[in-house]
Amino acid sequence: MIPVRGMDGARVGVLGLGRSGLAAARALAAGGAVPVCWDDTEPARARAEEEGFEIRDLGREDALADIARLVVSPGIPHLYPEPNRVVAAALVAGVPVDNDIGLFFRSFATPSWDEMDTVPRVVAVTGSNGKSTTSALIHHVLTEAGRPAQLGGNIGRGVLDLDPPGDGGVVVLELSSYQTELARALTPDVAVFTNLSPDHLDRHGGMGGYFAAKRRLFAEGGPDRAVIGVDEAEGRFLADQLSEGPEDDRVIRVSVARKLSGPGWQVFARKGFLSEYRKGRQAGSIDLRRIRGLPGAHNHQNACAAYGACRSLGLAPRQIEAGFASFAGLPHRSQVIAEAKGVTFVNDSKATNVDSAAKALMAFDRIRWICGGLQKEGGLAGLTPGLRNVTKAYVIGREAQNFALGLDGVEAEICTTMEVAVARALEEAEAGETVLLAPAAASFDQYDNFEQRGDDFTRQVRARLGG
Repeated sequence: MIPVRGMDGARVGVLGLGRSGLAAARALAAGGAVPVCWDDTEPARARAEEEGFEIRDLGREDALADIARLVVSPGIPHLYPEPNRVVAAALVAGVPVDNDIGLFFRSFATPSWDEMDTVPRVVAVTGSNGKSTTSALIHHVLTEAGRPAQLGGNIGRGVLDLDPPGDGGVVVLELSSYQTELARALTPDVAVFTNLSPDHLDRHGGMGGYFAAKRRLFAEGGPDRAVIGVDEAEGRFLADQLSEGPEDDRVIRVSVARKLSGPGWQVFARKGFLSEYRKGRQAGSIDLRRIRGLPGAHNHQNACAAYGACRSLGLAPRQIEAGFASFAGLPHRSQVIAEAKGVTFVNDSKATNVDSAAKALMAFDRIRWICGGLQKEGGLAGLTPGLRNVTKAYVIGREAQNFALGLDGVEAEICTTMEVAVARALEEAEAGETVLLAPAAASFDQYDNFEQRGDDFTRQVRARLGG
C-alpha cells in the first residue's frame, strides 16, 4: 500500500467503493486522513462499513461541509453527459475533486528515496487501443531483464494498492481517459501515447474532450521522456507540442504506418521489422514476425511503444528482444487459445470498438469471424480495411440482424449466441484458417463485461475440441 501523504487529519470523501475506491480509503487512512465513504449500492457500502470506514450519503445537503477533498472512482461522471449528484455538489461547494491517480502521484516520492542509489520511476501509458498490452509488455520486459517492476492502474493492481518501490524500482501504469482527466497530479517519468480513435465520446463531450483528457498526462507534469504514436493527427500534434525541434530526443516518435526519418529519436515497424533510429543512424532492430505473443500491425505498434519506453529506462535492444520473445500476450487480446487440425482459435474479446476490431482482422488471413454485440456510435465503416481477410462472419448479440446488415460484401450468418457461432465456425473452418472473436461492439447486451464474453468463447471452443 502507498499511504496518502499531506492529508493527515483531513476528512476526505470517497465516492465509489469498488476496487480503486476501497484502496483509496485504505491508503488515506494509512496516511492519517479520515475517509468518509459513499456508494449508491448497499453491498458496496456494507463492505466498506465492515472495514470500519464511516459511511455518509455525500449527496445530502451540507454533507460536504467538513470534507477537504472528494476522491471519485473512474466510472463516475463528473462533467459529461452530466455530473454525478455528489460531484455536482462538490463543484458548487468548492471542494477539490480528485481521484486515486492524483493521490498516487502526490504520495509516491518519500524521504527514503534520499538513501537510494537509483530513485524509483513511473511509466504511464495511455491511448485508445493497445495500452493494456503495451503496459504489460513493458512490465514483462523489465521483469525479464531483472529490473524490479510493478504493474497497476487500469490493469493489475489499483495504484494505491501497490507496494512502495525499492531502490531502482519501476511502476508501470495503464491509465484510461477517465483516470487522466480528473487527476490533480500527473508526474510520470516516462509517458506513452499509443494512438487515438473515437471512444467514450459521451463521457468526454466529443473527440476534442477525449483527446484533451489523454493530453493531460503529458501537459500537466512534463515527463522526462514521451513516447508518442504519430500515425494520427492528434499524436503528431502532441509530439510537436512537447518537442523543441527535430533533434529533441525527449520525444520518441513511433509509427507502424511509415518509415520515420530525421535527426531525432524514432521507433517504427515495417513489414514485421522494428527499427530504432537516433540522430539519423540505426541503433537497434527486432524481427517481430517470429514473436507469437505480438501478432499483427496493431501489436507491432504496441511493441514499438514498449521498446521506446524500455530504451528510455536504459535497457539494451537485445534485452528488450529477449523479453518480447517470452511475452505470451494478455487474455482477451489476440490470445491464441487453441489449435486443432490446422485451425487457430483467437480470443480478442477486448476488441470492443470498430478500430480495434479492424486491427485484429488485419492481423490474420482467412478468418472465420465471430462478431456483434452492443454497437457503439459511428457505424461499422471503419471495419472495411480488414474485411478482405474475412471468409465468413458469424454474428452474435441481440441486434445481430442489424449488425450483419452493416457488413457490406461479407457473407454473414445470424447466430445470436456464442454457442451457435462457435459451433457453426468449427463446422466450416478449414486448415489454414483462423476462428477469431473480435466483436467490434460492447458486450453488455449479453454479458457483464468483455472478459465474460471471452471466457464463454474459450469455454465453447475447448468443449467442442474436447480440451
